[in-house]
Amino acid sequence: MRDFRFGFNFFDIKSRDDFLASCRRAEAVGYDVALVPDHLGSPAPFPTMQAAADATERLRVGTLVLNVPFWNPHLLAREVATADRLTGGRVELGLGSGHMKWEFDTAGIAWEPFRARAERLDSMIDELGALFAAPDYPERVQARAHFGLAALKPVQTSGFGGHGPPLLVGGTGDTVLRIAAARADIVGFTGAYQVKGRPPGSLRLGTAEQALERVAFVREHAGDRFGDLELNCLIQRVTVTPDRRAAAEEMVAESPHLTVEEMLETPFVLLGTEQQIAEQLLESRERYGFTNFTVHNPFMDAFAPVIERLR
Repeated sequence: MRDFRFGFNFFDIKSRDDFLASCRRAEAVGYDVALVPDHLGSPAPFPTMQAAADATERLRVGTLVLNVPFWNPHLLAREVATADRLTGGRVELGLGSGHMKWEFDTAGIAWEPFRARAERLDSMIDELGALFAAPDYPERVQARAHFGLAALKPVQTSGFGGHGPPLLVGGTGDTVLRIAAARADIVGFTGAYQVKGRPPGSLRLGTAEQALERVAFVREHAGDRFGDLELNCLIQRVTVTPDRRAAAEEMVAESPHLTVEEMLETPFVLLGTEQQIAEQLLESRERYGFTNFTVHNPFMDAFAPVIERLR
């Protein structure tokens, strides 16, 4: 059984000093990876990853996840290779198909049907793998001969067929999870489901039953490679409290898509004392196979004592 890995993500940068202190504190208490989402209004992924790596000694850095339709494969390959080299091989690349329509509209990027966005994701993985594996752009040959230029490639060779950093693919739908099962090193389970009949991006928490079904789906489609996959669970909320039920009741009052019992059981929310939360994670490893857990930045400090209990 895999050891646990723990990550946190950034939605905001209050100040340079606060950001650097957060990264160093996270490394000191045992976090393994600092992650950045790809949303308008949030920090730009690659500069943030680089700053987090520069502030720390061992903390890995990554994206959870890039909106693939925002990116050109050649430009993204350059970003990834540069970051992997400058961080000394600490990058983890998370990719997704995008789900917030308003971001596409605001950025002037065409909002395509889900299947088309998923096809873009699959194609992006192919193109990045080809670019990481290719010796160089043919057009650079003369310049390389004259200036001694070498093709910029990632340092790591654990992902993309031995030519790039570890690949995480995250989502909830069948199409994206099929891609993850076939192509990824890490499969991301977000625990956020589109509310039927609501605008794209209207989300609700997933239940324990849905988590089990989604893991079983990945297991079926991954086949023999399932045992090599790392399963990531994105924790949507952490509440350290002596009264789990009261905390669940409060959450249900705010978002009534789940019952109190469902809220207490879902793996995507952690409620209780530090010991109870540690026990929840041990149960999640046994029940679902989750060993890689990411918490949102506002919960980073509250969750830190749980890491010590599980090391």
